[in-house]
Amino acid sequence: MAKLIFCLTLPEEIFSSATLAPEQSFFDMNMKGWDEVTDLNINGTVYPSYVFGKVMAEQGSGSIINISSMAAYSAITRVAGYSAAKSAITNFTQWLASDLALKFGDKIRVNAVAPGFFIGDQNRAILLNPDGSLTERSKKVIAKTPMQRFGEVEELNGVVQFLCSDSASFITGALIPVDGGFSAFSGV
Repeated sequence: MAKLIFCLTLPEEIFSSATLAPEQSFFDMNMKGWDEVTDLNINGTVYPSYVFGKVMAEQGSGSIINISSMAAYSAITRVAGYSAAKSAITNFTQWLASDLALKFGDKIRVNAVAPGFFIGDQNRAILLNPDGSLTERSKKVIAKTPMQRFGEVEELNGVVQFLCSDSASFITGALIPVDGGFSAFSGV
C-alpha cells in the first residue's frame, strides 16, 4: 500500500492576527483572524481527508493521520480559534474513523496526533524572546511539561510511522499525544 505524508505550512500572520495579547480579552479578538484560523485548520483537515479518503475507500485500505494539538485536551489561553479548531479536528477524526470503518471496512483507519509544544515559525515569537531566551509563556509550558523541554519535529516521526504501519491495524479514532508528558501532568 502506498503511503502519503501530507504537510501544510501555515502563514505566520494568520496565527498572529488570531492570537490575543496577555492584556486582551475575547472582545478584542480579531474576528477575521478567528475565521482564518478555524477555516484553515478545520477545512485544511477535512478537504485532504475527503480527497485522499475517497481514494482509500476505492482501494479498500489506507491510513489518514490528522494533526490535532494539546489544545484539544484543554483550551490554551490566548488562542481561542486555534483551540476550537483543534478540538474540532479531534472530533472529526473520531467521526471519520467510525464512518469509514462502518462503510468501507477495517482496512481504512483515521487517527490524530496531538503534538505538544514544538517551536516553529507560527509560535516562535510567542515562545522565544528575540535573544532566544524563554518568554514568560514558554516558561509556563516548560513548567507543565515533565520532560522540561520543547519537542523536536523529528520526534513526531515515530508515532506517524507506527500509525501508518500494520502494527496499528486495530487502532482507529485515536488521539495520540506527543507532548513530553504535558497532557498527563497536573503540575501539582
